[in-house]
Amino acid sequence: MRHLLNILELSTEEIDRLIATADDIMDAPEKYQNACSGKILATLFFEPSTRTRLSFESAMLGLGGKVLGFSDSSSSSAKKGESVADTIAVASAYADIIAMRHPKEGAPLVASLHSRVPIINGGDGGHYHPTQTLTDLLTIRHEKGRFDGLTVGLCGDLKFGRTVHSLIEALSRYAGVRFVLISPKELELPPVVREEYIEKKGIPCKVCRSLEGAMGELDILYMTRIQRERFACEEDYQRLKDSYILTPEKLGAAKPDCIVMHPLPRVNEIDVQVDDDPRACYFRQAYYGRYIRMALILMLLEEGKDGKSVPDKAHLPLPENRLPGGVCRNPHCITTTEQGLEQRFTREENGEYRCFYCETKVE
Repeated sequence: MRHLLNILELSTEEIDRLIATADDIMDAPEKYQNACSGKILATLFFEPSTRTRLSFESAMLGLGGKVLGFSDSSSSSAKKGESVADTIAVASAYADIIAMRHPKEGAPLVASLHSRVPIINGGDGGHYHPTQTLTDLLTIRHEKGRFDGLTVGLCGDLKFGRTVHSLIEALSRYAGVRFVLISPKELELPPVVREEYIEKKGIPCKVCRSLEGAMGELDILYMTRIQRERFACEEDYQRLKDSYILTPEKLGAAKPDCIVMHPLPRVNEIDVQVDDDPRACYFRQAYYGRYIRMALILMLLEEGKDGKSVPDKAHLPLPENRLPGGVCRNPHCITTTEQGLEQRFTREENGEYRCFYCETKVE
């Protein structure tokens, strides 16, 4: 049995195979319309979603399977205080595969330790969103024809933007990639992402405070929403929410073959007049999401076709490091709410410790 919690759990060769399968499904959907007959997907969304949840459900229905689940924690026993571990222990007895979203970072990892079936991370707080990254990669392959040698601008909320974190990790494995990070200082890319996937790999990177100052050099502009739900202080959100707004005038400085991507939903960071520009591909991006998720469901069910088993904790051994007195200080970490979850830490080569669940450095 295999889970997908982080995009780096897939090799570049596996990503290529998933893209090839998605392309084949788009070309000949009738070949796959009964591929998951008799199978059930559980969509457990502890946080609201439109595209991710609906595309997963549409994907499973398109494969001939069935769907059950909930769309908000308020309609589940989580509202009564049930833990992620208990929810998954029960739900995995009713389904063949689970796609989940949770506001706490590391929740899908906890789920994977208690599940009888494959877990797909549909987004955990500001941490990871691997299936959005697969969607992004399929979009880039279709729109640009390659992954290597691209200059990618990431704009907006780079601090809490899980789609940004996962995309940087994925693209950092391809030659000649260059990143341009466009954000206010308060929403800069987390140090752990920048250190691990940009600086350690020697990838060229430029930091900009101005969208206009970067536009002309980009092959891809990846816009993101300033996420109100990630802010503890409403005043901070109000101050930063309109930091970057892409208009037709600003897009006029971009290359003719530059593409504009966005994981959606948008608020006002892309003017609706940009939608008619052929370089705007965010709605095509959403379209591709259904097919790459169909390919992923097929892959994980195929690898787990021996049937349900007891929860498989061997896929991710718990680290022995308990760091006496150590506590993860990330308020968004699953350890802050999950009852009975012991604090665990991984030790870096430089002697630093990070939370096993959310990867925050322990100060």
